[in-house]
Amino acid sequence: MKRVALIAAAAIATVGFAAPVLSQGSQQTVSLMRVDVKTLASGFRTTKILGGDVVNEANQKIGEVDDLIVTESERVPFAILSVGGFLGMGERLVAVPFDSIQMSEK
Repeated sequence: MKRVALIAAAAIATVGFAAPVLSQGSQQTVSLMRVDVKTLASGFRTTKILGGDVVNEANQKIGEVDDLIVTESERVPFAILSVGGFLGMGERLVAVPFDSIQMSEK
């Protein structure tokens, strides 16, 4: 057991005296912005949206949220809904603009 501890201590000492690693990429800038905490707190987390049931006006389940996609150019989110099918077979994926969905807590 002492031999393992000495080898680990030697490895840590060697890493501590290694030359500094220089960045290979280009320099990046970070800008800070103020965020309204109340707005964030009233939002919906992606982890809570995925797998959520999608219902119509008559409160009948028509599918569930399979994925969320944000377009690169417009930054508009789309919900990918899994609709139709039976026991996991025959389901179709449908893209819907996220602003057309009304979110509610169960």
